Amino acid sequence: MNEIRQDIEDAVSRMLPWVSEEGEIVYGGWARMALPIASFAVVDVSKPHIGEKKPSRVRADVSVTLSVRKEIQEEWENLRRHDVCFLITVRPTNPIGTRYNHREPFIPQVGLVNVRGCEIEGMLDENGKLIEDGPEPRPILPGEKRTFRVWLDCNQYRQDMDALQIGKDDVYEGFSIIMRRKPKENNFKAVLETIRHLMNTECVVPPWLHDILLGYGDPGAAHYSRMKNQARSLDFNDTFLSIEHLKESFPGYEINFKGEKFIRPFRITFENVPEKAEDEDEEMREDELKDLSKTITVESYVIPSRGPYVYNEPKKNTIRFTPTQIEAIRSGMQPGLTLVVGPPGTGKTDVAVQIISNLYHNHPNQRTLIVTHSNQALNQLFEKIMALDIDERHLLRLGHGEEALETEKDFSRYGRVNYVLGKRLDLLTKVQKLQESLGVAGDVAYTCETAGYFYLYQIVARWEKFTNRVQQVKDSQNWMKVFAEEFPFARFFSDAPQPLFKGASFEEDNEVANSCFRYISRMFSELEEFRAFELLRSGLDRSKYLLVKEAKIIAMTCTHAALKRKELVHMGFKYDNILMEEAAQILEIETFIPLLLQNPMDGFNRLKRWIMIGDHHQLPPVIKNMAFQKYSNMEQSLFTRLVRLGVPTVDLDGQGRARASICELYKWRYKQLGDLTHIRQWPEYRKANAGFAYDFQMINVEDFNGVGETEPNPFFYQNLAEAEYIVAVYMYMRLLGYPAEKISILTTYNGQKHLIRDVINTRCGENPLIGRPYKVTTVDKYQGQQNDYILVSLVRSKAVGHLRDVRRLVVAVSRARLGLYMFGRVSLFRNCLELQPAFKIPSSNFQVGVFFVIFLSGLPLETSTLDRARDFCAPTANHAKEKPRELRNRRRKSRSMASREGLTAQEWGQKSDESHGGGAFSHVRRQREKKPATKPPITGSAASVKV
Repeated sequence: MNEIRQDIEDAVSRMLPWVSEEGEIVYGGWARMALPIASFAVVDVSKPHIGEKKPSRVRADVSVTLSVRKEIQEEWENLRRHDVCFLITVRPTNPIGTRYNHREPFIPQVGLVNVRGCEIEGMLDENGKLIEDGPEPRPILPGEKRTFRVWLDCNQYRQDMDALQIGKDDVYEGFSIIMRRKPKENNFKAVLETIRHLMNTECVVPPWLHDILLGYGDPGAAHYSRMKNQARSLDFNDTFLSIEHLKESFPGYEINFKGEKFIRPFRITFENVPEKAEDEDEEMREDELKDLSKTITVESYVIPSRGPYVYNEPKKNTIRFTPTQIEAIRSGMQPGLTLVVGPPGTGKTDVAVQIISNLYHNHPNQRTLIVTHSNQALNQLFEKIMALDIDERHLLRLGHGEEALETEKDFSRYGRVNYVLGKRLDLLTKVQKLQESLGVAGDVAYTCETAGYFYLYQIVARWEKFTNRVQQVKDSQNWMKVFAEEFPFARFFSDAPQPLFKGASFEEDNEVANSCFRYISRMFSELEEFRAFELLRSGLDRSKYLLVKEAKIIAMTCTHAALKRKELVHMGFKYDNILMEEAAQILEIETFIPLLLQNPMDGFNRLKRWIMIGDHHQLPPVIKNMAFQKYSNMEQSLFTRLVRLGVPTVDLDGQGRARASICELYKWRYKQLGDLTHIRQWPEYRKANAGFAYDFQMINVEDFNGVGETEPNPFFYQNLAEAEYIVAVYMYMRLLGYPAEKISILTTYNGQKHLIRDVINTRCGENPLIGRPYKVTTVDKYQGQQNDYILVSLVRSKAVGHLRDVRRLVVAVSRARLGLYMFGRVSLFRNCLELQPAFKIPSSNFQVGVFFVIFLSGLPLETSTLDRARDFCAPTANHAKEKPRELRNRRRKSRSMASREGLTAQEWGQKSDESHGGGAFSHVRRQREKKPATKPPITGSAASVKV
């Protein structure tokens, strides 16, 4: 309520209502989130339900004039169904020209009288009809006047009508302003309704989860090793790259091989898992369980070919998972509760995607629900799911974040409907081609239904006749002639790589023929699935059918699940598995709601697996109300609570994101965190950062003109010195040739974020040679993302502030892959007790020196094409203090000598190095000889760029 009150005060004070001499309301300002109401009318008051006095529905029309900028007009026109707005009545007493005083009470200055809530039903077109939400673009309405149909609060309407009968004013005759709120902050009504609905219904939680959610009983009771329906044999599909990878993934196991060829995919049987007893209620005795050895049996199998074309080859996994990642994948494939703790860069998303893929192939009739905290995490999941062997017609994304998906494909409801309709037309075209190749008369490719009859009466009959003929000649010498001359679909596959039948062996040619028939059968099976879309005519009905029947992998954010639970349950939405990414950032109630997005079946919840992946050592859920945060412990996620209760977890222990030296800054927070092999092998990790003496630094920033941190508004912290310094370093990196998209600037406060953006706009934003960095945002917003080079502004110079929370520091230092440069007041943060483990790592742990360096140590003659090894000629920790003047004199002397000979500084340095047998910077210029004479200045060195 306090946030809504603040938004109302902000919007109305910006509009600055005055009263004219004629007694009319005049607005001296404007607000982005509010508009004056041109007209208001209640158009529908429905009869009360039986036993109630309030009307069952109250609707009204609100007309406004959108005489605002184009982008603000689009924001108003894009108000969606169920968005909450506020109707405000003001009766100002101040004359025109009166200034608003923020230090005086708000209500007397603006004359605020009434506030009523309303819910958007939709916008009306020229004919007064609601414009339905759908895949088609909204009609362009003439003029600036727009009318919204809204629902009013029925209980409040009845109270207002009762008050009107006893002589009070009619509230609904004098509304002056309509106000909206930001969509991210305006979902309170739907979430609270969902919580109320769950409190008033009989929620059925799976029995294997009940006690654990309440915090009772054995914390490990829901682990897959304790579940009665644990699977003994698992098909890992393409998880393993080779048999050697499989052996590495099960240390301590005795491995038996079944068969002769050992090529992926592999099916593994765990001998230490008891077989299901005849009586499912009968439990294995403890002595029998101990007798089972820790042995696995590995069996390889061949996936049947899906067709003769190259694109029929399935996509395969290319990631070499570590043993702990394999254990996480195994646990996720088994029934029960799986908790995966993933430190930064340990491949949490890759593990999640492989679990989804394996469940999709092992249980084709089951449906998996993916829930994340942010749209950005959902986008990362979808982009990686698309790289695996998952049919995209079974993917569906709910919500409004698909615009950020870095792909041309649309996975929203209506995007999937359009894909299905387009795929249907493509398949019917192939059916027509098949019909013509067989010489069958008629229009069999008119609908999915006619195509099904064609398959049944023409295709299957011809195939059965051919297979019978093949069986007759199997043992004779005529089989080659039968395949070459009697195969009924040869003309249809004339565009496939030829020849179809090579005649090398009967088994090979027979498999080719079967793969061709599988290709045809799959065409008609997909058409049968799409048949319902011919009968359902509206986009809304088609999207509901897609959600309830067609999609196998459904993704949404936890907020969308809370908003749409009632609608999903009403449609009959069902699922068998839940996978939650960023689980440590999701509120407990937001984690619980997705468990209950379906009605129970025969009194039981059909949920079989619950996989939660997160990192409770990073930032927790955001709770704005301090009382709830501190006294109700609401910032503790359910994931964190389960970890603290002792529920078994799989702790990923190999990071593949950051240099080993950068990883040292946060690995102390985790049980066991090492580096993957490529961290010490790939060239990008073995080479130093051009122009910098260190992989990571803490650069001391003192007061600028006697000013450090400032606070222009409460809790709006800024530091101009750090902002200018960090932008200067960014420009320095760009002049050395670092790509802008590889650099992100982070800060710990919103005020500093806006200041840095202003400095960038002033210094280099419009310069085509420098431009803007990939992102300028806060540490909190950047959680879950990464970049090669991270510049961090710590802002505070008087007090440590909320960086005292070690979880925020872990997020800040773990976003960088190759370079981390932090700007702040060293004397302040060095002495903070909570930050000691990260800020006092001994220099002996690194090849490049210590974390704290008083000011930036750079090597400005280097370029981004550097070939200097990380341990090459590394300066000491006091390098920047010892001889700064000597270094400047040396560089000034080199430039003057180069100018005398008519050479650039780099050319002179190269000549000098050759004559003296090399030098400290000779390795920097090796790559320059290989480059063409003409190149864009943006990739050159500092000496070749003029700004």
